[in-house]
Amino acid sequence: MTSIFRAHMGADFDRLHPELQRRFSVGLESGEGCVAQGTMERIWHGRGFVKPFLRLGGTRNILVPREGRDVPFVIENMPYADSYGRETVTFVRTFRLPGGPRRFDATMIHSPERDCILDYLGTHQHLASDLHMSAEPDGSLLIRSGEHRFREGRLDFRVPALVGGDAEVRESFDETTGRFRIRVRVTNPYFGPLFGYEGSFTARYVDVRTHGVRGGLRPVREEARA
Repeated sequence: MTSIFRAHMGADFDRLHPELQRRFSVGLESGEGCVAQGTMERIWHGRGFVKPFLRLGGTRNILVPREGRDVPFVIENMPYADSYGRETVTFVRTFRLPGGPRRFDATMIHSPERDCILDYLGTHQHLASDLHMSAEPDGSLLIRSGEHRFREGRLDFRVPALVGGDAEVRESFDETTGRFRIRVRVTNPYFGPLFGYEGSFTARYVDVRTHGVRGGLRPVREEARA
């Protein structure tokens, strides 16, 4: 079965651990979504000047404006066709932090033209990031971000490196515990580490053909520009 992730990675997809292949096969063809639950051992921020930007992003469910340890979380990966007919997969993360839950929303499509997975961030898809995925020798998945763009009305520009962030995501499956592990790190070439988290989780798969995508997972606004 072809998912947007297999379409992007090609033969490299088959080098992933079988559990990662299953998890990243969610899509319209498989008819499956994935709901993962676990614990973030640590959510961290960089230096103090980063925090106002994280709080601003938090108003549109971009990144996480609070730090924490041993934070319960859920990530929902549900496939659907967006209003432009593109197969889309949600990456909606809900962190159960003290003081109330916080969400980090993303929706992903495959962009053959850009040779990447296009990651729209937040509730209004104002930010779009190119993601490049590859399999590591141990079967884990490595995701690195590329160009970032801001879109709002007539505005459409590349985010300068001075204010942007380079993301690196590593996801693996630990056979000894039967759990997935994830580590996310966002850095800036001038200011160093900005934000990140790491933890582990289990996954279950749901039939989206029968149940559909629950309300509140899709973005408020969809961006046509890829």
